[in-house]
Amino acid sequence: MKLKPLALSLSLILSAFPAMADKPNTDLQLMPYPKHVELNNSQGLILDRDFSAKLIGFKSQRLNNAIDRLNARIERQTGFFLTTPIQAASKTPQLVIDVKHAAPTKVQQAKEDESYQLTITNKQAVLTANTPYGALHGIETFLQLIENTPQGAQVPAVVIEDEPRFSWRGALLDTSRHFMPLDDVKRQIDGIASAKFNTFHWHLTDDQGWRLESTTYPKLHQKGSDGLYYTQAEIKEVVQYATNLGIRVIPEVDLPGHASSIAAAYPELMTVNKDYKIERKWGVHEPLLDPTKPEVYAFIDSIIGEVTTLFPDAYIHIGGDEVDPKQWNESEHVQTFMKEKGLKDDKELHAFFNQEVEEILRKHNRKMIGWDETYHPNLPKSIVIQSWQGQDSLGESANDGYQGILSTGFYIDQAQATSMHYRNDPMPKPLQVDDQIHSDETWQTWQFEAPRKRGSAVAGSFTIITAKDGSQRGFIDYKGRSRRAVFDIETTKGVTSFWMDSWMGKTMPRVALVDGKLTGEMIVGNAPYVMTGKQIAGSDMQGTEVPSNSHPVALQPEQEHLILGGEVTLWAENVKHDTLDLRMWPRSYAIAERLWSPESITDEDSMYERLHSMNEWSTISVGLQQEWNALVGMKRLANGHEIRPLQILAQAVEQAQYYHRHHEKSTYENYDRFDPLNRFADALPPESMEIRELGKLAQAFTANPNDSEAKNQLTARLQLWVDNTAKVMPIIDSNYLLTEVKPVALHVQQVSELGLMLVEHISAKHPLSPQEVKQAKALLHAAQQIQDELVVSSAYPVETLLNAAY
Repeated sequence: MKLKPLALSLSLILSAFPAMADKPNTDLQLMPYPKHVELNNSQGLILDRDFSAKLIGFKSQRLNNAIDRLNARIERQTGFFLTTPIQAASKTPQLVIDVKHAAPTKVQQAKEDESYQLTITNKQAVLTANTPYGALHGIETFLQLIENTPQGAQVPAVVIEDEPRFSWRGALLDTSRHFMPLDDVKRQIDGIASAKFNTFHWHLTDDQGWRLESTTYPKLHQKGSDGLYYTQAEIKEVVQYATNLGIRVIPEVDLPGHASSIAAAYPELMTVNKDYKIERKWGVHEPLLDPTKPEVYAFIDSIIGEVTTLFPDAYIHIGGDEVDPKQWNESEHVQTFMKEKGLKDDKELHAFFNQEVEEILRKHNRKMIGWDETYHPNLPKSIVIQSWQGQDSLGESANDGYQGILSTGFYIDQAQATSMHYRNDPMPKPLQVDDQIHSDETWQTWQFEAPRKRGSAVAGSFTIITAKDGSQRGFIDYKGRSRRAVFDIETTKGVTSFWMDSWMGKTMPRVALVDGKLTGEMIVGNAPYVMTGKQIAGSDMQGTEVPSNSHPVALQPEQEHLILGGEVTLWAENVKHDTLDLRMWPRSYAIAERLWSPESITDEDSMYERLHSMNEWSTISVGLQQEWNALVGMKRLANGHEIRPLQILAQAVEQAQYYHRHHEKSTYENYDRFDPLNRFADALPPESMEIRELGKLAQAFTANPNDSEAKNQLTARLQLWVDNTAKVMPIIDSNYLLTEVKPVALHVQQVSELGLMLVEHISAKHPLSPQEVKQAKALLHAAQQIQDELVVSSAYPVETLLNAAY
C-alpha cells in the first residue's frame, strides 16, 4: 500500500538524515506528517494473526471501541483473520495503548490535548497519550505505518512525537443543497477522523432545503425539505458516532439570509410576507428574516433550544453570509425601525440582528460562529469568525481581538490542484516581496481587466520591477484587495508570465506587453479568461508613481493564538451522494496536513507522493469510496463497453477548475438543483496526476533534450493518448451523455500528435517554421478552452514543448 518498499525507505532516510534530529523528513507514507519522527535502523515490528492491542491506564468504552475498529482495519489492510476477537490473546500484546487521563470534560472542547507518542521496536509498539483524543490520533498513525512487505506485515522501528499545529481542524459538509444519506455522512466522519481533523461542520439549512426535523416548527421539514431531512434520532446517532471518533459536531443554521426554505414554511417570518417556494436555483436569493418582528426572535429561540438538545458542542454556526439587503432596504416598516434604533444602513441592521441572536445563543449556553459578514465590533470576543473572504478579513478581525478560522483556499467544491490548497495557510502573512523601487531599478505598472461569465470582471494592476542585474520581482493589486507578491516572472517568445495564488486559486497571467497595450489571457486553475489592459505608470513614463495599496494584514506574535485553524469546505451545488467521496478525498488529507503538521513541511513533490499512498490506504483501511465513485461514473458513461478507453481519455483532460463549471452552468441556464451531475466531468477527480507528471517530463526534456528517459516517457504517454482515440470513439458515439465530449477527445488526439512531433523537432534541433508555430498555437489555444465543463489540460505541457521548438 505504500509507494516505497519499507527497507528501501529506511535506507534512504537514514542515509539522507544521519542525525535525524533537526528537520522532520517526509519519506514515510504518513499524512498529516508528525511533528517529530526518529527512525531506528533495526527491524520493524512484524504483525501476525495473533495481533492484539491492550489498554493500560485510563479505560473507557470509547477506547474499547477504538481497539475493535483497529482490529477490523488491520484485517482489511493485511487480509488476516485476527484470533484476538475470537479468543483472549495468550501472547504479549503487540500494541500497548497507555492513556494517562480521561478527557477533561464530557463534551469535547475546541482545544484539547491531542498529543501522543508512538514508540515501535521489533518487539512491541507503545502508544502513549495524555487523553483519549491523542490515543485516537496515534492509532491512525499506527494504521498508516502498516505495510505488507516480503517479510510480512510490519511497521517500522520508529519514535514519533506528535501534536497539532492548530486546535481547530474542521471539515464542512453541505447537506442542504443536495441531501446526503446518513451512511454517506458517517463515512465522511470516518475519513475526517483518519485525517486527524477534529470538527465536523454540518451545514443543515439553506435556500434549497431545511434538513433538520423540528418539533416546535414542524412545517420547516414538512414544507422546506422535499421530504429529505434528518430526524432528530438520526442527528443524535451521527453526533454520537462522531463523538466516539473524537470529532466535534457543529451545526450551521443560516440566519437571516439563505432563508428560502424557512420562507416556504413560515412566510410570515420574512420581511416580505408572500408565497415562497424552496429555491431550485443556486446563488443568493431575496428572502430575509424580518429583524423588526418579535416572533422572529421567538422562532430563533425555539430552534436554538431544539438544536442544543441535539448538538452538545459549545458552538452553533449561524451562517450570516451573503445577505441580499433588498427586502430590508425596500421595506417601509424596516426603514422606520432602523431610524428608531439609530441604524444608518443595512450593515448596521445586520449587526443589530446578530447581537440579538448572540444573546439568544448565550441564553442557551452556546457561542456563536459566523462567516465574515457577521463580524462587528459590538459583538463579544467569544464569537468565532469563519472566513470565506480570505486572510486579510481573518487578520482584520483578529487585530480586533476576535478568534477566527480560515476556509478560503480550502474550498474543495472547486476543482483545484491539491498543491494550491497545500500552499494555503491559515496564519496571515506579511507581503512576500519588496515593493519599493531602489536606485538603478526600472519598473512598469499595467492595468488589466478579465471578464468572467458570471460575476464582475477581475480587475486591477500589476507592477514588474527590474533590478540592475536583470532579475525581476513584482506584485499585483487586485481591485478591492491588498497587495500580493507574484512569482516566477519570465518573458518567453514575447509573452510575459507570472503566477500567484489568488482567491480564485492558482492564477497565471500570460500577456503581451507591446506599445503600452496589454493583451493575452489570465489562466485561473486550468482555464483562461481573456485579459486586456494598458500601461498606466513606470520609470519610462514621466511623472508617474507606483500605485499605492494596502499590504496584507499581518499579526503580531501575541495575536497569533486568535487564529484557531481552518476548515475544508465542501459546498454541494456540484456534489451529490454518488460523487461525494471523489470530491472530498484524498486531497483533504493534504489540507489536514497544513492544519496539523509543522509549518516547515511544504514540499509539494513529497505531498503528492504521500497523497497517492493515502488514496490507496483510505480506500482499503477507512472504506472511503473516491475510486468507487469514479468507477461507477465511468461505467455509466461506458454504457456496457470496456471502460479503459474512457479512463485513458480522463488522464489527458480535467474538470474546468475554480468556479468555471459553475459559470458554465449559469451561462447555459442549468445552474440549479436539477442539473443531473452525470457528465464526464463528474466522473473525474479534481486534477490529473498524469498531466502533472507530463508537465515535469516536458520541463526535464526541454531543459536537456539528451535526457532519453524523459523523452521515452513523454512519447509513451502521448502515443497512448493518440492510440486511444480509435478505442474511445465508439463509446462516445454510444451514449448521448458523451456527445459533447467528442470534440474534446479529438483535441486530445491532435494535441498528443503535436506533442510527438515537437519531441522529434527538439531532439533533431529542427526549429518549426512560422506557419507551423502559428498552427500549433491555434490548436493549443482551442484545446485549453472549456468544452462541456472540461479542459484538455495536456495542452499545457505540450505548450512547454512548443516554446522550446522555435
